[in-house]
Amino acid sequence: QVQLVESGGGLVQSGGSLRLSCAASGSTLDRYAIGWFRQAPGKEREGVSCVPSRGGSTYYADSVKGRFTISRDYAKNTVYLQMNMLKPEDTAEYYCAAVWNLFGTCALLPSEYRAWGLGTQVTVSS
Repeated sequence: QVQLVESGGGLVQSGGSLRLSCAASGSTLDRYAIGWFRQAPGKEREGVSCVPSRGGSTYYADSVKGRFTISRDYAKNTVYLQMNMLKPEDTAEYYCAAVWNLFGTCALLPSEYRAWGLGTQVTVSS
């Protein structure tokens, strides 16, 4: 079973940038679709972005398109979420998640994922 650890969160001013990392152990990530999700207090967990195991298309929530970029480093067994032009409404706990998937697809639905990290807090001040 793959284990995931997120890092890179913090406090940033509106318009700033952060890069989140999702490091995996216990298995290589090249056979997993990886998703980034976030949850703000009092709100449901929502999908932010996802990347398939190999090939295929990445997906982004409309609210982050053009600002966030998901990428994979197979050598480091890590997935990144580069977040630019951050807004106060991006404030949330961010989670990465994995699901075994060799079909070259991914989804922004939390229910599709089986392994989750513990999260990293992102706070954007206005």
